[in-house]
Amino acid sequence: MSALHNSFKAALRGDGAPRIGLFLGLCDPGVAELLGGAGFDWLLIDGEHGPNDLRTILAQLRALQGGGTDVLVRVVDHDPARIKQMLDIGVQTLLVPMVDSAEQARALVRAVRYPPAGIRGVGTAMARAARWNGVPDYLRRADGETCLIVQAESRAALEALDDILAVEGVDAVFIGPSDLAASMGHLGRPDHPEVRAAVLDAIERIARSGKAAGVFATRLDAARAYGQAGARFIALGTDTLLLRQSATGLVQAFRDGADQAAGAGY
Repeated sequence: MSALHNSFKAALRGDGAPRIGLFLGLCDPGVAELLGGAGFDWLLIDGEHGPNDLRTILAQLRALQGGGTDVLVRVVDHDPARIKQMLDIGVQTLLVPMVDSAEQARALVRAVRYPPAGIRGVGTAMARAARWNGVPDYLRRADGETCLIVQAESRAALEALDDILAVEGVDAVFIGPSDLAASMGHLGRPDHPEVRAAVLDAIERIARSGKAAGVFATRLDAARAYGQAGARFIALGTDTLLLRQSATGLVQAFRDGADQAAGAGY
């Protein structure tokens, strides 16, 4: 914690294969710790759809500390007060959902920065991020090590994408295919050809801007296509989906085997 260097932000500026990650929605530090050793480049603690709060996020940050996996947090909304709390407990990389305009992006940049560049309140004596005033250069370096990712997941966001990309202080844009599909009239069909084409186009536009593109893709063929298009970081799924799919797959495998045994007369 005493080292303020944000390795995820630094990696977004580099080349090489896309960094792969997973969303955490089970709100459990044991799950976070286990998945922190599974080989993912990054894990995202989800405070939008996952029932996380400030304390469960803090517990997972502590479970993942020192494990070598980068940690991101998705906040529930654009509230500067909530964003300030996340930064103070030690979150360095924030994903903010439903960003539809450059105006919203500029407001978020101000929310994650100290004055005069922003409006983040100064409370380092009570901030885990600053080790409770134990990091002497925290106020000087914090803004530069904070990574702001805005999420584009609507028709409006794609129409405003070039303006959003022009906002100084936005480090990356993350495409959310599920909400985008709903916005495009394809609710529940993020793999619809029209949605896939829109996602690919957005990733290519983001990459050309010099900023990092991210995307959520549970299908490996889609994930690989998005990586080839220029995505720098890709979410391959969620802890909830992994657990459910593994559990239902195990049950089905046993029952299929029992059926085969019965058919063979065992």
